[in-house]
Amino acid sequence: MEPFDTIIGYLRAGKSGTLATIISRVGAAPRAAGAKVFVGDDGQVYGTIGGGCVEAEVWQHARGVLRQEESKRLRYAMSGKTVEDEGMICGGTVELFLEPVTAKHKDIYETIFNCLRGDGRAIVFTSTEGTPFRKSLVTENGAILGDLSVPDALWEFGELSGGCPPRIQDGLLIETVVSPDRLYIYGAGHISQHISKMAKAVDFHVTVVDDREIFANRERFPEADEVIVEEFRDVFTKTRPPHNGYAVIVTRGHKHDSVVLEEVLKRPPRYTGMIGSKRKVKILFDDLRGKGFKEDTLGTVHAPIGIDIGAETPQEIAVSIIAELIKIRSAA
Repeated sequence: MEPFDTIIGYLRAGKSGTLATIISRVGAAPRAAGAKVFVGDDGQVYGTIGGGCVEAEVWQHARGVLRQEESKRLRYAMSGKTVEDEGMICGGTVELFLEPVTAKHKDIYETIFNCLRGDGRAIVFTSTEGTPFRKSLVTENGAILGDLSVPDALWEFGELSGGCPPRIQDGLLIETVVSPDRLYIYGAGHISQHISKMAKAVDFHVTVVDDREIFANRERFPEADEVIVEEFRDVFTKTRPPHNGYAVIVTRGHKHDSVVLEEVLKRPPRYTGMIGSKRKVKILFDDLRGKGFKEDTLGTVHAPIGIDIGAETPQEIAVSIIAELIKIRSAA
């Protein structure tokens, strides 16, 4: 949700800043279109667009954008000279859009922040031409915020199914706002604590499920979006990973892993991973075969879970799992 969590903090404190968004990338520039960085009116920088030289350029222009309350488009080429001077090993060209962030559009930034927390989806339209600076947002249920008149033809709500890169059309920057990918962690032990923290750091919406309140609680998982205390089999009558979601099964024993895996595979999400040895996996898979599960369904399970990095400690195991989640997400 960064930098929108920071933006909301600034606006609520009566402060302002400049938001920079990558709108196109050519070559090996570090970050893709859609990456953002926020420069507060105090000069502090939040988020990243992937390179110190690019962010320095944004910082140089940010004060003028805010002072004039006008947007600005920049094209920045990481030439051979720039790459050499900065000690970088990447190059390419990025086009940036800088916009003033003020109380004028506070309700829009609040709505974007709420969408990113999982409360709905929206399309944001920002004028790239003329003054004064204008911006509007349309939610999927038809609510309209802002001061920019947007033709109905541009309300492409089909894009909200999975989001898409920002684009410039008819003098407008058009961006979709969808909630982060949803990760369900079954089991609330030590490994789960590290998975939860790391998953939030890379922008997953995290739900932790366990049948023991002494383990599944806010003290142990302060960063999680949801912590559910429920019998493993019963929880699936109330909530489950969506078809494009992620399930990580790290309960305290084979019995509970078996229950969760069976329920998850009745409606398989994008990713299912289960911790355990090859022997354990074989036993559980044989049991599921006996219950009628097909080989193509069982073949979707990442078990043993995680990328093989020789992990041993709970922290290392969590790193291997998060790396696998990122790899699957990037390929989607």
